Amino acid sequence: MELILTKNFNKKDSHKLETYESCGGYSAVMKCLKTMRPEDVTSEVIKSGLRGRGGAGFPTGKKWSFVPKESLVSKYLAVNGDEGEPGTFKDRRIIEKDPHMLLEGIMIACYAVGINTAFVYIRGEYHKALKIIEEAIDECYSKNYLGSKIFNSDFNLDIHAHSGAGAYICGEETGLIESLEGHRGQPRLKPPFPAVSGLFMGPTVINNVETLATVPEIINKGADWYASIGTPNNSGTRLYGISGNVEKPGCYELPLGTTLRKLIFDAAGGIKNGKKFKAAIPGGLSSPIITSEELDTPMDFDSLAKIGSMAGSGGVIVIDEDQSIPKIAARTADFYAHESCGQCTQCREGTRWVSLLFNKICEGRAKRSDIDLILDICSNMMGQTICVLSDACAMPSMAYIKKFRGEFEQLCQK
Repeated sequence: MELILTKNFNKKDSHKLETYESCGGYSAVMKCLKTMRPEDVTSEVIKSGLRGRGGAGFPTGKKWSFVPKESLVSKYLAVNGDEGEPGTFKDRRIIEKDPHMLLEGIMIACYAVGINTAFVYIRGEYHKALKIIEEAIDECYSKNYLGSKIFNSDFNLDIHAHSGAGAYICGEETGLIESLEGHRGQPRLKPPFPAVSGLFMGPTVINNVETLATVPEIINKGADWYASIGTPNNSGTRLYGISGNVEKPGCYELPLGTTLRKLIFDAAGGIKNGKKFKAAIPGGLSSPIITSEELDTPMDFDSLAKIGSMAGSGGVIVIDEDQSIPKIAARTADFYAHESCGQCTQCREGTRWVSLLFNKICEGRAKRSDIDLILDICSNMMGQTICVLSDACAMPSMAYIKKFRGEFEQLCQK
């Protein structure tokens, strides 16, 4: 398989401009500036079938096309590098190992949409990644790859790196916008959507790090080439961050549609210490758990949705036979209760009660009726809030109970 996102990772000084250019770096943005109109770039990305790698899997080119061509106020690009989803660490790898690939993707996206200012929003705990992206930006300014008339064209672009506030909710696109503006990271009501009124009330594109880092190769090798990788409607490769009870945890680039079985047993070397596979969380902590009966599910957006889960952020957490599902459920709910911004009652109170009840079960103090109470609370959390943090707690909580109810009942008083 031809690598796209990780092709430079093992090169010496892979984060340096000189290394990136020696591998053909920045040829894609120069191609765009010299031979392609902005609308041609957007069309090529639409044709490629690239879907957002941040979680929702929305078509990238279509998102760009929603931004009005003419605007009386400035347009912006906000790069979501917050990566606060537990089990997810692939964006950090891109920023630390090949920041210029991300910067070139940003340049191409900005040219396509007519944006002159971009912000890279990085998780507050990613100190090393922030330093590396800042140094990469400085390298670009020193060679006139950023600033006025970049690459001797008529296009102007400034890119700024911004450290986040250490809050999971700032990974939600409007929470990220609020944080960038200097406010508390609380999601906004929609509409208006960011494409119409986002950062500083200007039309705004928000893309994930991995999504933008993919764009240069699409421009260099063509939409048809990219669309030939993966499965129908799920084109290209993606980075799967595999952690948990596996022999070789790490970040692996594989075509969309690779089965969970191949990810775990081929890429990650199988279950650690010869234990049996029990379950896996396939797309970051918010994605509903899948069982051994679903090991041959293709790890793409549509296939995982069909079995009631989701591809999410690509963070695969593997669970072996010795692990307690109720304890995992409690830790999951604890996280969401802690990270709720508190705006919405269903989320603020719901996540807290789900956390309390799961912990009550784990401590042997609960009745079996408490299991159904959790399900009832979760059903009232779904689809009722400004953002999807409430759903992100409710969906996995219900799946833990649905697929492993017996484990919860064993811990309860009759």
